[in-house]
Amino acid sequence: MIRFFSLGVLICGMAGFLIGMNPSQPDKKQPPNIVYILADDLGYGDVSVYNPEGQIKTPHIDKLASEGMRFTDAHSPSSVCTPTRYGLLTGRYPWRSRLPVGVLRGYSRTLIEADRPTVASLLKSQGYQTAVVGKWHLGLDWEVQKGREAVLTAEGYGIKTEMNPGDIDFSREPAQGPKTVGFDYSYILPASLDMPPYCYLENQKLTDLPTGYTDGNKLETGYTGPFWREGKKAPSFDFYGVLPTFVSKAVDFLKKQSTQKPFFLYLPLAAPHTPWVPTGDYTGKSKAGEYGDFVQQVDAAVGEVLRTLAESGLADNTIVMFASDNGPYWRENFVKQFNHKAAGGFRGMKGDAFEGGHRIPFIVRWPGHVKPGTTSAATTTLTNLMATCNDVLGLKNRTAMPEDSYSILPVLLGKTSQVADQPAVVHSSSIGFFAIRKGDWKLIEGLGSGGFTEPRQIKAPEQGPKGQLYNLATDGAETTDLYQQNPEKVRELTDLLVKIRQSKTRVSR
Repeated sequence: MIRFFSLGVLICGMAGFLIGMNPSQPDKKQPPNIVYILADDLGYGDVSVYNPEGQIKTPHIDKLASEGMRFTDAHSPSSVCTPTRYGLLTGRYPWRSRLPVGVLRGYSRTLIEADRPTVASLLKSQGYQTAVVGKWHLGLDWEVQKGREAVLTAEGYGIKTEMNPGDIDFSREPAQGPKTVGFDYSYILPASLDMPPYCYLENQKLTDLPTGYTDGNKLETGYTGPFWREGKKAPSFDFYGVLPTFVSKAVDFLKKQSTQKPFFLYLPLAAPHTPWVPTGDYTGKSKAGEYGDFVQQVDAAVGEVLRTLAESGLADNTIVMFASDNGPYWRENFVKQFNHKAAGGFRGMKGDAFEGGHRIPFIVRWPGHVKPGTTSAATTTLTNLMATCNDVLGLKNRTAMPEDSYSILPVLLGKTSQVADQPAVVHSSSIGFFAIRKGDWKLIEGLGSGGFTEPRQIKAPEQGPKGQLYNLATDGAETTDLYQQNPEKVRELTDLLVKIRQSKTRVSR
């Protein structure tokens, strides 16, 4: 009798063990991996799924859109590089930072405050392996030469004014950078590909000291073509090899990941920002010159990252986000020359307060959660990443979210058509114009483009309008200024903008 009982216990125990191994009853599912690809100066109309009549073909980005959700009313928080990157990683509008207007340079010091939570630090605290590969452009706390420490006491040194490269000790690791804002691994270019120093840093250490020098290239082109500024460079640095290098490093990182630990890869490409340097495989492949060829190489880079995810068995549990940091630098003469509208049907270009400066392509793929082939008209901004990640992980600390981040998860899941608690979206231009968008209406504080399109700034007449007002539902191209006809709407949006700018917490709708 005793032996029969023992046998029964053994059989039950084995059955329980086998049931526990049953793949139909898995352990709690691992949080999703997140890959965020940020193109540089890519226009809304440069992606062929957004602009089928354009002269550039982007089959890999188009395929990503067919497998996920494509946003048609997404915006960068600024129409130039550095501010958008600050907003994306911190969830705060960039004008709240120490650099409310303008961009950093390659010798600038870090803009993200030392104690500021970021998307990377949030995900790292939840067990994620975090990495950044690409264009940093958020400053590095370069170490100064011994005996020159006094330069650091000057107000705004390294932020509002660039550091003197002669003050920097390049043999020492910068004190702050990607590592200190939450990234476990980093392989970066300090700033834009047309700004010295031209070099790479891996895990915050220079891979090759910038002991060489370049006289610059195509300086007469007006910031187009294969243009870059003169300055220090690493002897091994190759401008044409930057995009391939970043893709290679990103692929290497992905291949080292497993299904046992979630990861976050932030991949801010340095293209198609100047210099427009497509490699030989892509030269002449588009119908929009060097710029179009470079965009098509960016598309191929996206395809390589997506292919690596699929081949590594990571794609099914990975959220892929694709966006641009602002609008394109594409002057009107290029529109006419190539019959290509890089900003789509929108007015203006990079730098501007007009839609062409900050309306961007934005695509999200999440297998099993985001319905493939869907399109969303929700108004959103890149500062919403922090709150969205918080929501995806089911964290409860929503009240601790930064001032300007609102979750788009309900939109992604098809539960709502708009970002529910977001009071408005605010943009800033390259010279500091503010614009606010609520519903169909957009108010620009100031006259002119506020950026690179002429006229940049027009002095307001004493008795005339002080700003611009557009109804984007009926006038997406911003051709008809309704400022004087709608004083109540001007007052409403002005008051809301003041409230958001002055608030130190999230403004409720």
